[in-house]
Amino acid sequence: MPAIVQLIPGSRPAEVTRVHARDRTLLGSVFTERRTVVPFAELPGHVKLAFLAAEDASFYEHEGLDYLGMLRALAAKLRAGSTRQGASTITQQVVKNLLLTHERTYERKIKETILARRLEQELTKDEIFSLYLNCIYLGHGRYGVEEASRFYFGKKAKELDLAEAPLLAGVVAAPERYTPRVAPDRALARRRYVVDQMLEK
Repeated sequence: MPAIVQLIPGSRPAEVTRVHARDRTLLGSVFTERRTVVPFAELPGHVKLAFLAAEDASFYEHEGLDYLGMLRALAAKLRAGSTRQGASTITQQVVKNLLLTHERTYERKIKETILARRLEQELTKDEIFSLYLNCIYLGHGRYGVEEASRFYFGKKAKELDLAEAPLLAGVVAAPERYTPRVAPDRALARRRYVVDQMLEK
């Protein structure tokens, strides 16, 4: 299994390299994944709360695994005969996105579970959440909230308002399905769900 040390702060995820002229005009960008890392402290509270409400409302209370959610997902799978809902916490998503593949096998899920517990022992909750917000895929080749915010709204993530943050958080569940660029009605319906979750939780 991969080493958790790969995720320790200091081993930053790959970012976009921007080449500027002397007058600060952007000449071009070089990247393997279009990502701009933004410090956790720079993100407004409502941006963080929107992602927590959409993806893992009890993130700061559990130790990396949501056992109740896992049982609910298992019950739904048994009823439907196929995977209907996920039960991954933010910690598990960080492990899956940065250390493992996205294949749907029991072996990968077991590794994800073990590594999530290890990650929770090595990093603080804020460090894990920061990795998540900077690495999550948000559609159209954009990784992390900063690049997604620039793409969807033409502004930095720290400038997102209370309407934009839940819309962006709603994209995570299925970026191709909930992108406002392609499906604005679905994106707005998903935003309503996220806002309701923010209010409830």
